[in-house]
Amino acid sequence: MKIYLACDHAGFTLKNALKDQLPLMGHEVEDCGALELDPDDDYPDFVTPLARKVQEDAGSMGIICAGSGQGEAMCANRLTGVRAAVFYGPMPAHAALDREGGHSQDGYDAVRLSRRHNNANVLSIGARFVSPAQADEAVRTFLGTEFSGDERHVRRLGKF
Repeated sequence: MKIYLACDHAGFTLKNALKDQLPLMGHEVEDCGALELDPDDDYPDFVTPLARKVQEDAGSMGIICAGSGQGEAMCANRLTGVRAAVFYGPMPAHAALDREGGHSQDGYDAVRLSRRHNNANVLSIGARFVSPAQADEAVRTFLGTEFSGDERHVRRLGKF
């Protein structure tokens, strides 16, 4: 799968770690920047090109690493067809209930459901809130989860 990466200064180190790991998982990677650490950078300069590439390259995914991930997701979501979900870290098992009322076992349900229900194609990671191991697990979960294709989810996406 083709994966586009982008970051701001706060996510620079995490993005570079993921950039090294993703090819080992069998993915093709394109780095949309930042390519050097600059504390004065502006995330739209990197996130907008990533979002355009995801928009134009059907079947591709994007991963953003940034301070909060929130503004970056808002920026990416401005483009039609881009559906960015934010990850701040795993939720405690008691915080998430599955459809049958059971509790989450690993805390990554928000990531999983963003793919299953919303067909998210960009994951925006709040690098200030997660460890590298948590980010790695979130990326693996995100890339390894398929859209359900359920009629209700397809119908909802058609209203975007």
